[in-house]
This record gives sequence, C-alpha cells and structure tokens, in this order.
Amino acid sequence: MPDRPIRVIVADDQAAVRDGLVTILAHEPCIEVVGAAADGATVLDLARRLNPDVVLMDLRMPGTDGITATRALSALDPAPAVLVLTTYADDESIAGALTAGAAGYLTKSAGRAQIVSALTATADGHRTFAPEVASAMVRGLTHRTALERLAAAHALTVQETRVLQFLTERRTNRAIAEALHVSVATVKTHVNNLFGKLGVTGRAEAAALVERVREQGL
Repeated sequence: MPDRPIRVIVADDQAAVRDGLVTILAHEPCIEVVGAAADGATVLDLARRLNPDVVLMDLRMPGTDGITATRALSALDPAPAVLVLTTYADDESIAGALTAGAAGYLTKSAGRAQIVSALTATADGHRTFAPEVASAMVRGLTHRTALERLAAAHALTVQETRVLQFLTERRTNRAIAEALHVSVATVKTHVNNLFGKLGVTGRAEAAALVERVREQGL
C-alpha cells in the first residue's frame, strides 16, 4: 500500500457511472476520490485546484472531450497521470488517447479489482492496458505499417493515406468527410485518386490490398 492514498478525480458524463465509480473507489483504503466531473473542462479546473495523482478519464464527453482534456492535463506542472476508462476500444480512440498522453486504457467491462489495480499501477508510473486494448494496439500497429508501405510504394498523399485507412474501416464518404473536416466532394476526389494510384476498382479491393500487405509484413 502507498504511503498515502492515491488522489483520484473521476470523469464521466453519465451520472450513474460517475457516481458508481466514486462509491466503489471510496471503499478502497488506498484511494481518495478528491473530485468528480461530467466534462473535460471541469476536469481541468479540478486538476489545477486539487492536484490529483490520477484522473480516471472517460473519452466521449460533451464540450471538452476526454482526449482534449488528457492533452491539456499532460501540459500541467505537475501533470496527473491519466487512466482512460471508456466503452470504446477502436483503434482511433486508443491511438488518440495514447498520443494525447494517457498512461493506461481500460474498457468499462473492467471489474472493481482491475480498476483499482490499474489506478495503483498508474500512480506508480506504470502503463496498464486491458487485454482487448493491447490486442487492438498490436493490430493497429501492423495495420498502420501496411498503410505506410502502400503510401510509400504508390506515392499516396497524407490525406489519401488517411482516406484509405477509413475505407478499411468501412466508413461512408460522409463519415470520412466529417473526420477530415472536408466536403464529401473532396473525399470523392481523394477516393478516385486513391483507386487510380493503387490500381483497384472499389473499396473492397482497396481493403483487400491493405490486408494482403499487412499479412506479408507479419
């Protein structure tokens, strides 16, 4: 057990989840919940005032989301460690959180013991990932490597490479446009240019090409 309780802020926009986490953690002698927040802006305000050791962070919150808040928390001095606890384990969410500075990543399927253990490990400077998240990280790494190899071999632009990634995720043109903050017409142009450079005729062929390159690199 640490010399003093680990000071934790719980951030989740769902009141039932937030209150449940606070109640669970309040019964742990090694943890002191010093604050709770429903959005990223409140997390930042509490962190500046309360100097927590760890922030247990949801990702999808209104206003300032968890990834933006994690990035801002990482810039504080001293900076609290961030342990993500979210419903989502897709590659984009995981990569976004880790790039922003998160020290660990759990999904909400985690039980009390796993959450407490992860909070303790995070406070000690260790990185903790749920098994499904670790698998997604490995999968995402090999997938990104395949995209990078294709981009280099076919002279894809940065935007075309991102569009190719989204195509493999079966996103629609509208969803891609929203992710890239461009028009649907611009996405269609990128897709057509991409197909021409890769020598494919459709999304299924493009995704299959990425998969073949990925398998060749394993």
